[in-house]
Amino acid sequence: MYRSERRSLFRFLAIYLLSTLILFTIGSAIFYTLEKHHLLDRQREAMKHEGEKIQHQLIRLHKSFEAKLPIRVKEPYKIALLDKDHTIIFSNFTPPKNIDLRQEYHLVDRHILYIKPVDPYYLGTAYLLLWTPVDGTAISHLQNMILLFMLGAGAFFLLLGYFLGRLFIAPMRESIETMNRFIQDTTHELNTPVSTILTNLELIQTLHKCDAKEEMQRIEIASKTLSRIYDDLTYLKLNHQYHRDIKTVDLSRLLQERLEYFSTAIEAKKLTLTIDIKPGVVLHIDHDDAIRLLDNLISNAIKYNQNEGRLDVLLDEKNFSIKDSGIGIDQAELTTIHKRFKRANSSEGGFGIGLDIVYQVVKAYSFNITIDSQKNRGTEVTVRWEK
Repeated sequence: MYRSERRSLFRFLAIYLLSTLILFTIGSAIFYTLEKHHLLDRQREAMKHEGEKIQHQLIRLHKSFEAKLPIRVKEPYKIALLDKDHTIIFSNFTPPKNIDLRQEYHLVDRHILYIKPVDPYYLGTAYLLLWTPVDGTAISHLQNMILLFMLGAGAFFLLLGYFLGRLFIAPMRESIETMNRFIQDTTHELNTPVSTILTNLELIQTLHKCDAKEEMQRIEIASKTLSRIYDDLTYLKLNHQYHRDIKTVDLSRLLQERLEYFSTAIEAKKLTLTIDIKPGVVLHIDHDDAIRLLDNLISNAIKYNQNEGRLDVLLDEKNFSIKDSGIGIDQAELTTIHKRFKRANSSEGGFGIGLDIVYQVVKAYSFNITIDSQKNRGTEVTVRWEK
């Protein structure tokens, strides 16, 4: 799956799952609240029924003139009998203080308190208090049921969202594959004529004397540009399937070779080249990746430079830096300039893929890259491989 596809799929799934999660959370919270109230109502009804039974016991004891206490109470209930002055006659628990005896039910410390007025005052009892813990088992079962439902629904909607997302990005995938086929066909058609032009150009320069030096120089620049475009398009076509052969590369020598490769373009633009290359700098990297990294940065520094401008190249054990005196980049575009097909200036040629390739190479080797630029003042790009 391509990066653009993954990005679109992840965004779709994030929005889809977040909205689904919010809806299910609200629905589950409402369901939990209603069911919890229903469970508490059932407990209250049971307590009310138990209170009626205890009152009947009080009536029997009162009529038989046998004030035998305590009264039998079914577990897990606790009982308290209060007179009309709110004084405890009998209790097997400590009633909460400052309780409004006119209110029938109270929730106190995860317990339910039921208050039943007794009239007439059987055995002097004016209030009957029943105390029991909230049924935690039923509430815990309800919570587990909702949690399992949320997990099951989450898994179902995740799978559903994934398949919907694949359908959503299917047109994008088709377009990308069509574009990749076009790139593949184009690069295939470019390869043979570009190689032929470069080979014959070298033969002409080596074996024959030619007075048209400027024209030959232009042909060489154009041919090398085509060759580099071919390499970049081939790399993009391979995408993440590119196989890297990591080995020790003499970066100092390779950089000298690449600057020599671009010497014609540097001379054509009359740039003042300043080179500070420390000898013997080596790096563990794929040779072609190193060429892509250097070529794209050097090419951009030449392409976006001014005529008769400056080009400063530095290489040491820790980093490679290239600085130009060109058109520069707006500060607002610095964070997005490396994205594929992004171009800071449409007046210059190119496809907007150079920095994208550079960032792919940098990411593959966990290097660090910084771009410092000022509009119409120039740009400096630094790649660091040692912290």
